[in-house]
Amino acid sequence: MGAESCSIDLDTKNLSAAQVESAEALANDVVMENRAVSIRFVTQEEARGLGLRKIPPVERDQLRLIEVDDFDLTACGGTHVVSTGQIGSILLRKIEKTRQGWRVEFVCGKRAVAAARRDYTVLAESAGLLSSHVWDIAQQIRKVQDESRASRRERERLMEELADLYATRLLGETVQHNGRKFVVRIFPDRDLTFIKLLAQRLTRQSGIVVAFLGTTSGQPALVFAQSAGQPFDMGALMQEMLARLGGRGGGSKDMAQGGPAQIEALEAALSDLAARLRG
Repeated sequence: MGAESCSIDLDTKNLSAAQVESAEALANDVVMENRAVSIRFVTQEEARGLGLRKIPPVERDQLRLIEVDDFDLTACGGTHVVSTGQIGSILLRKIEKTRQGWRVEFVCGKRAVAAARRDYTVLAESAGLLSSHVWDIAQQIRKVQDESRASRRERERLMEELADLYATRLLGETVQHNGRKFVVRIFPDRDLTFIKLLAQRLTRQSGIVVAFLGTTSGQPALVFAQSAGQPFDMGALMQEMLARLGGRGGGSKDMAQGGPAQIEALEAALSDLAARLRG
């Protein structure tokens, strides 16, 4: 029994939505019938012959039995209503798997009415936002999710095309030094995802690329990459750069990323690094 709801743990491996709805309907039927609830005391021996739902494991001289007229008989020492009608409507709110079985959360009486009102208010507001009927919300959400996934896939495709175009342009603009092309760029309007994608495209389009890329959009970030077979260690160079600028990061021989703490000297630092490696 909680401040907001009550729960009961069921010792069962399976519990379907149909079973939950059936149990809720039956419980409300018994409430509406306003059956009498009575209390009596019996011995353990007497209890075993009465068909109790569950016999308590602790031995006592007498057991306190709670009986819902022509419906249920169980041992319990708690507080009970005089008749089932005092309980009011019962609303099962949630079921969740536990280690021992299933936990069912429910509310009753005025709590059930208040919970149903809150639910409906949220549903009605959501329906308004989706320009649909309350009963169509799930269908509309699925539609929005499908559209969002399709839009995300399209954005990813366009981002890949843009990265390919950027890579082609940058490689065409970059002068070769000692058999390598050192690409150094800082993007104020692109995020980490894009510069990682660009680094991949650069090193795949050409086998002589060493790229030092950065972004100052949102959270500052760096990506160092080189084409397969190049002699440098991008992970070590990233650690060296972050020791100068502050921040954390790391990576492998061919690609590394990090987040610099200082960006004021970022462009100069990348240019100095590229100039040193050109020889």
